[in-house]
Amino acid sequence: MSAKIIAVLACATSLLGTWPGAVQRGAADEGAPLMDRRRVLLVVAAIIAALGTLLVFLYVRGADDRANEKYHAVQVLKAVKQIDPGETVAAAQTAGKIQLGSIGVGDKLPDALTDLAPLNGQLAKTTIFPGEQITAGKFGTTPAASNALTVPDGKIAVSINLTDTARVAGFVNPGDKVAIFMNSTGGAGLGSFTRLLLPEVEVIAVGTTTVVSTTTTDATGAQKTEQLPRTLFTLGVSQADAQKILFATGNGELAFAKLGKDAKLTADPGANADNLFK
Repeated sequence: MSAKIIAVLACATSLLGTWPGAVQRGAADEGAPLMDRRRVLLVVAAIIAALGTLLVFLYVRGADDRANEKYHAVQVLKAVKQIDPGETVAAAQTAGKIQLGSIGVGDKLPDALTDLAPLNGQLAKTTIFPGEQITAGKFGTTPAASNALTVPDGKIAVSINLTDTARVAGFVNPGDKVAIFMNSTGGAGLGSFTRLLLPEVEVIAVGTTTVVSTTTTDATGAQKTEQLPRTLFTLGVSQADAQKILFATGNGELAFAKLGKDAKLTADPGANADNLFK
């Protein structure tokens, strides 16, 4: 684009130098009227302005063309209304829940469909929300069970109940990675301490929250009963880790720590009465 502008300016300069009556050094032009020279400059300025406008127009149109190429629209089938698990493709189509729509080519899923023929006789395996692209993987001959639990390969599932404070105030969701800490009060000959139990565990499901009565006894022997909400968490772990979790649950309290990006935890003696203030 800069080369075009230079060419335009060179052309304008040439016009200024060759226009009849243009200003040139010499005795013959010293008596030319000042008005003629102003008219020449105005005409040249108008030509430059017109050419500049043309170049801006061409640049904008070229940018639009480049944008259209980058975000080229393609047709895919999308849900325009919620499709419920177990709902057949035919029923969803009859209800007007599936329509062709345009999206950018970069947003198209690899298995997005443009024709419902491959899904003939099938039904939704899960909830499909408005705006989702229709893919073969979301349909099948039977719906997915609503209580199905996907356990990572090579792992087993184990569940524990945690209070609000122990579950990072409710910010832990399925798919999150957490570290598990144990707070021991001295049961099973363990002594009193707070220590890292497992550095990284995957949460695979979060159950309902219920209110549980908890009674504690202070140093004077007085008892205090509190109503605490507890939430059931299901974790995908190895056999060895499951045994640690279950033993620790029966002999202390567990707490989650949600892992941030690049968080690295290492086993250490933990905190106890001997090293708490060191």
